[in-house]
Amino acid sequence: MHEQTPAAPEEPAADQSVDGPAPLSTPASTPVSASVSASPPTLFDWEFATDPYPAYAWLREHAPVHRTTLPSGVEAWLVTRYADARQALADQRLSKNPAHHEGSAHAKGRTGIPGERKAELMTHLLNIDPPDHTRLRRLVSKAFTPRRVAEFIPRVQELTDHLIDQFCEKGEADLIHEFAFPLPIYAICEMLGVPREDQDDFRDWAGMMIRHAGGPRGGVARAVKQIRSYLVELIRRKRDDLGDDLISGLIRASDHGEHLTENEAAAMCFVLLFAGFETTINLIGNGTYALLQNPDQRERLQASLAAGETDLLETGIEELLRYDGPVEMATWRYATEPLTLGGQDIPVGDPVLVVLAAADRDPERFDEPDTLDLARSDNQHLGYGHGIHYCVGAPLARLEGQTALAELLTRLPDLELAVDPSELRWRGGLIMRGLRTLPVRFTPSPAPQTRKAL
Repeated sequence: MHEQTPAAPEEPAADQSVDGPAPLSTPASTPVSASVSASPPTLFDWEFATDPYPAYAWLREHAPVHRTTLPSGVEAWLVTRYADARQALADQRLSKNPAHHEGSAHAKGRTGIPGERKAELMTHLLNIDPPDHTRLRRLVSKAFTPRRVAEFIPRVQELTDHLIDQFCEKGEADLIHEFAFPLPIYAICEMLGVPREDQDDFRDWAGMMIRHAGGPRGGVARAVKQIRSYLVELIRRKRDDLGDDLISGLIRASDHGEHLTENEAAAMCFVLLFAGFETTINLIGNGTYALLQNPDQRERLQASLAAGETDLLETGIEELLRYDGPVEMATWRYATEPLTLGGQDIPVGDPVLVVLAAADRDPERFDEPDTLDLARSDNQHLGYGHGIHYCVGAPLARLEGQTALAELLTRLPDLELAVDPSELRWRGGLIMRGLRTLPVRFTPSPAPQTRKAL
C-alpha cells in the first residue's frame, strides 16, 4: 500500500444489491421491536430501506413465505422465519444457477451481478451447484483455513492502524469512506496477490461498483469489465512468477489436474473481491453504529478490551452479525422442482430470497431478538449463510471486524456520532444492508511516529 492512503471514491457505500431502488437519503433509526399491524407493510420504499425490521416482523407473523414484485420487476419469494430460512439455505432443490430462472416461462427481469455474463464471470461460487461448486470451493477454501487466516492477523492489524493514523489527529472522520471501505479492499487484494502498486485501481473499481449499485446496471457492468480484464492479465503474469497468494494457489491447482479454466479462475477471484469487501464494510459500519446507539454495550466492550480480554469481542462480533448484519438477504436461489416451503407452494423456476435479517430477529429462535446483547451465547445466526454455500471468507471477515472495532474503541475511546441519526443515509437495495456514510467525532490524538510505512 502507498504511504498516503488515497481519497475514497466520490460515493463509496455498502450495498451489493443490483435490483433495489436508487440510493436513499432518509431518516435512519435503530432497529426496534416491531409493532405488528393488521395491514401488509410497504416493501422497498425509503422507510423500509432505513429500518426494515418492522416490515419483517409483520411478514414473519402473517406471511412468512411471501411472494412479491421487486423494484426490478422480478417476482420472488421472501423467506423470513428462521426455521424456514435454515431449511431453504440447505435445500438442494433450490439451485444457485440462474439458468433455472431464465428457462422458466414466467421469468421476469434480470437477476445477479450486472455485467458478469458479458464479462464471462458467471462460473463462480454464487452461481453454481455441485459438483462444480464442490470442486471450486475445495480449491478456494485452502486460502481461508484457520492457519492461513491466523497468519494474516499482523497484516490486518497493520492496515487497521495505518488507516486510523490517517484521521486520528483530525478529531473527525467518515468511518465508511476513510476506514470501513478501504480496509477490506486492501486486505482481500493482498490475499489474492494483487501487487500493491495496483491496489488503488481495485479501490476505484470497487467504489464504482458500490456507487452505482441499486441504480442503473451500466455503471456496475463497466467496473466488472475492467476488473475482469485486469484479473485475466494478472493470472497470466503470475504463471511466470508464482507466490504464496490465492491466485498463485489457483494456478498451481490447475496445473496439477484440477481443470480450472481461465474464466473459472477469473470468476473465482472476482467473486471473492466482490462478496468479500462489501460484507466487511457493512460489518464494520453497522457494527460501529449499533455500538454507538447502545452505549451500555459499547462501554462493556471497552472495559473488556482494556482488561486484555477477547471473549466479549468474539461473541460481540457474532451478535452484531445477528442484530443488524451486513447481508440482508442471501443471494439468489431458484426452484428446480415444485416444493413447499413454510406452507407455500413454490413453482419451478421461481426465485427465492432468504431474508437473513428477518430470520435473525425471529423471536421463535432468539430471546429478545431486538435487543443487542454482546454476551449472547446461544447465537446460531445465519449472517454468513448455512449449508454448502456458507460464506467461505467468513473467518477473514470476522478477523477484520474484530480488529477494526477493537482498535476504534481503544484508540478513539470517546468516539461519537457527529450528526443526528436522522441525517444518516442508508443504501437501498436487496442483498446488502449498510450505511452510505458514518460521520463521527472524537478527541484528536497524535499518530505514532514509529509506525513503519506500508
